[in-house]
Amino acid sequence: MALARFVVGIDLGTTNSALAYVDTGVGEEEDVRPTHLFVPQVVQPGSVEDKPLLPSYLYLPGPNELPAGSLRLPWDANRDFAAGEFARQQGGVVPTRVVASAKSWLCHPGIDRKAAVLPWKAPDNGRRVSPLEAATLYLKHLAEAWNHKIAKDRPENRLEHQDIILTVPASFDAVARELTVEAARAVGFENVTLLEEPQAAFYAWIDANGDKWRKQVDVGDTVLVCDVGGGTTDLTLIAVSEDAGQLALTRVAVGDHILLGGDNMDLALAHAVAQSFAARNIKLDAGQMLMLWHSCRAAKERLFSDPSLASAPVTVLGRGSKVIAGTLKGDLTREQVERVLIDGFFPEVAVTEEPKRQRGVGLQELGLPYASDPAVTKHLAAFLHRQSDAILASPSPHEGGEGRVRGGGRGKKKVSGLTAILFNGGVFKAEPLRERLVSTLNKWGHAVKVLPNDDLDLAVARGAAYYGLVRRGRGVRIRGGAARVYYVGVETALPAVPGAPPPLKALCVVPFGMEEGTEMDVPGQEFGLIVGSPAEFRFLGSTVRRSDTVGTMVEEWEGQIEELSPLATTLEAPSKEGQMVPVHLHSKMTEIGTLELWCLSRDGKQRWKLEFNVREQPE
Repeated sequence: MALARFVVGIDLGTTNSALAYVDTGVGEEEDVRPTHLFVPQVVQPGSVEDKPLLPSYLYLPGPNELPAGSLRLPWDANRDFAAGEFARQQGGVVPTRVVASAKSWLCHPGIDRKAAVLPWKAPDNGRRVSPLEAATLYLKHLAEAWNHKIAKDRPENRLEHQDIILTVPASFDAVARELTVEAARAVGFENVTLLEEPQAAFYAWIDANGDKWRKQVDVGDTVLVCDVGGGTTDLTLIAVSEDAGQLALTRVAVGDHILLGGDNMDLALAHAVAQSFAARNIKLDAGQMLMLWHSCRAAKERLFSDPSLASAPVTVLGRGSKVIAGTLKGDLTREQVERVLIDGFFPEVAVTEEPKRQRGVGLQELGLPYASDPAVTKHLAAFLHRQSDAILASPSPHEGGEGRVRGGGRGKKKVSGLTAILFNGGVFKAEPLRERLVSTLNKWGHAVKVLPNDDLDLAVARGAAYYGLVRRGRGVRIRGGAARVYYVGVETALPAVPGAPPPLKALCVVPFGMEEGTEMDVPGQEFGLIVGSPAEFRFLGSTVRRSDTVGTMVEEWEGQIEELSPLATTLEAPSKEGQMVPVHLHSKMTEIGTLELWCLSRDGKQRWKLEFNVREQPE
């Protein structure tokens, strides 16, 4: 099969989405570099402009709310919703008609992610979409924009025919990854590969530096990629080693899923501004607070993008005749931004600090399961403590097991901590936040240098496009594979105890670092598989037990292994309804990074596939 002309990187972000691409048709000898697509989108009713980013917002207007044709696009004259800039602006006016943070909802296991639940607090008669549909519509808009600009007269250049690298947080579990792929399939993308966002950011750094990247790191270095975006805090460690005399890169650890990012910070800023309104005897209701949240987001972004500004205006629609022109006006100051964000989200803490685990109230309002502790520095301290072995261990067979040595055989200095940091995510546009994190790491004993990232908005998309070239053998590859060790739960064959469920053992079926596109038998004993009737399969994962190999059975796993979403299904087996069949197991990591577990009968005549997917629970 002929290779596609374009390799395309798509950053499907919580706050902004972006697309970058490489045109391989210009020849290998040319200076082929990723470039980004300017995306046409509605910016005001009846007005369309090209923008470098597509804000990840959907506006779902009510009947007759806007004049006909207000949301038309060059490729769709009858569009009745808006994705992008205008939708983001409307969040400060009619937030109950705006879908925001769909990516965070896409990875929320506590809801049906295929149900129309967004906007979350929309009125009963309002339009709604599912988190999956929202992600699909963002990808659809990017595809339509591409096809309008790049493939208008060249059908073979349509986006669905290209090699697409779609990024996801490193902390996304298998279900969220599968849903992301499902959204891509719904748009018509067939040749899709998933890439972790911190790796994409690191690839962008490699591409931006050319061969000079090798002069900025050395054998023995451990780089922390700290990615704080709109919805998540994503932590990744990349180790530098030596292989056949060349520098080699290996992703050695990823953090757990932490729903903590710009959304939380914008809400904290809204509460700070609300206090200034309260000082003027103006109490904001829940709807106005939602407007203020969106308005503070826009004001924060203005302050980040223009260091000369001391403040940015915020506005909220009034709720009474005493408000002049029906609008409340205030200001978000730079001092507020830095105080709230630095002290609230990046406090100076000891290296031994752990995030607070608040006891949940018995009855809670449904919503996103945000991290209970907003201190990014505490989550980072816990991550580094949990991954201390990864910082000290060597990924290279050419080095000893006593810790890495800087410069391989050339030097004698042992490296016992982080040596560099790469920032990513819009939150780190604020220099004071970068400075606070570096100073905190230094106080913890990690003498880190900052690797430059000149474009925090577009780095992930550009890095994904670069990775598309790497997959074709052109560029530097980061070794990685599975970011977690995966297990399947095996029920213990012990006599039943009244009131106590049988103990659950964790059987390793995918080791850490298992490469995409590979598969292996799970050695050891046979297991009994229930077929022909509903059954629940429990899957587990760990980011710390990296030494477990396929077939390892862990009995006492609490604290190091966590349960993932269970899979409920019925494995068809004619004439064997409700029976237990002896099987052995075979695991596979697919090319898109999802997992398949095959159950093979003893005689080899039957096989059943379990895959991490979204399935309805039995009644």
